[in-house]
Amino acid sequence: MLAKVVSFGLKGIDGFKIDIEADVSNGLPHFEIVGMADTAIKESKERVRSAIRNSALEYPVKRIIVNLAPADMKKEGALYDLGIAIAILSCNEENGIKNEKDFAFLGELSFDGSVKKIKGLLPILISARNLGYKKFIVPYENIVEASFIDGIEVYGVHSLIETVEFLKGEKELAPVKSCKFENLSSSTTYPLDFSHVKGQKMAKRALEIAAAGGHNLLMIGPPGSGKSMLAKCFPTILPNLTFEEALEVTKIHSIAGELDLKQGIVCNRPFRSPHHTASTVSLTGGGTNSKPGEISLAHNGVLFLDEFPEYSRHTIETLRQPLEDGVITVARSNATITYPANFTLIASMNPCPCGNYGSKDKECKCSPSQINKYLSKLSGPIMDRIDIHIEVENVTYDQLKSEGEEECSVSIKARVDEAREIQLKRFAKDKNYSNAQMTSVQTKKYCKLDQIGEQLLKNAFEKLKLSARAHDRILRVARTIADLEREENILAKHIAEAISYRTLDRKYF
Repeated sequence: MLAKVVSFGLKGIDGFKIDIEADVSNGLPHFEIVGMADTAIKESKERVRSAIRNSALEYPVKRIIVNLAPADMKKEGALYDLGIAIAILSCNEENGIKNEKDFAFLGELSFDGSVKKIKGLLPILISARNLGYKKFIVPYENIVEASFIDGIEVYGVHSLIETVEFLKGEKELAPVKSCKFENLSSSTTYPLDFSHVKGQKMAKRALEIAAAGGHNLLMIGPPGSGKSMLAKCFPTILPNLTFEEALEVTKIHSIAGELDLKQGIVCNRPFRSPHHTASTVSLTGGGTNSKPGEISLAHNGVLFLDEFPEYSRHTIETLRQPLEDGVITVARSNATITYPANFTLIASMNPCPCGNYGSKDKECKCSPSQINKYLSKLSGPIMDRIDIHIEVENVTYDQLKSEGEEECSVSIKARVDEAREIQLKRFAKDKNYSNAQMTSVQTKKYCKLDQIGEQLLKNAFEKLKLSARAHDRILRVARTIADLEREENILAKHIAEAISYRTLDRKYF
């Protein structure tokens, strides 16, 4: 007997259809799975056999061949277990299974027949819906994740026997009720707030501009000046995730196995802070199964790299593509996968190994060669891709003990939201969401200067020996400053402030 059911696999963040074909025939008992299956799928023979027997179902003691088509695409993971078991059971008409061709099956089986959660369900369901599939049977643990997708019917099951009873019409299951993202996103809370940060007026201003325009930012200052705390406060002033952005983020976190299944979707912008000892692969993604790394997990959020020069030179240079294109391409011998990586980079560093170079109060003990070696890890191309460079000074005692109230994140975020609304209207016909994403053509169109501003920029370009990329980034930052002040045109003062955020790369580098 021959039976066929539908399942789906994953390649990057996109799902692709898999036809599970089972052929049960007379002959010596044998179970084989073909179709470029990895080790986890090969081992499903034992899981499926035990699950069927321990569910009090009849396992065919015959020759069983299971094909996963298309045969020329690599399949990974245990998510095909449920589909394989249903295909085998469907070969026996006495089991009474019907309508199995109406559903797509996804789920890992335990020996006792229970259906376990899987990774990457959200991107699979979205891709399957786009291909025209409407009905799915998935693990019950994944139903919250599935509830945010409209236009499909998803049935959560606890076990193999429950699935069989549902397909036989002996048990009724209700499809998962849809959830509204707006009900979740309104309850965002953070442990830190800008009102907790004493002083640092210039740094707060720079972070506000970075949030309003999606600009990358580098903070340079001595140890203990509050760089890390400022960075951790940064997400509190970012615009709320839209539903489309949340789906993109959730796809990546679901594939990586970092999704909170009780919530089912990522509501807050990600804040990723890998240690400087992190390997290049953990940052960019890859490995045996080409999984997303920290760069992709920070998509639509923040990637905070503390002690920036302490990362290896090779690791830092891998940031070039995502900072420029908003994607990271992971090339391995078995696959080449492109993951989204449109994040805001917030980096911090000391001016030298001891941290006191340029300090007014402490003496630097580093030699010139030590300072040069420390700073040489940050190349010109990397510095060009960071829009804002800001110097962070130590907080004075009087500032620390001041009883005056600092501006809270809510009021700063209100200005940021207004500036983003202006940008969304400006780029309504484009795919941009912020000024930082402007192309060269858009920069020329939306960043026109008056004569005074043009002369200011020319003088800075020649004196600081800036690159063409740095020139464009100054214009984009100036456009954001103008948006924060609700100015339709970029004024000379906006250009002057934007230029002030580019001087540190020449002072230190």
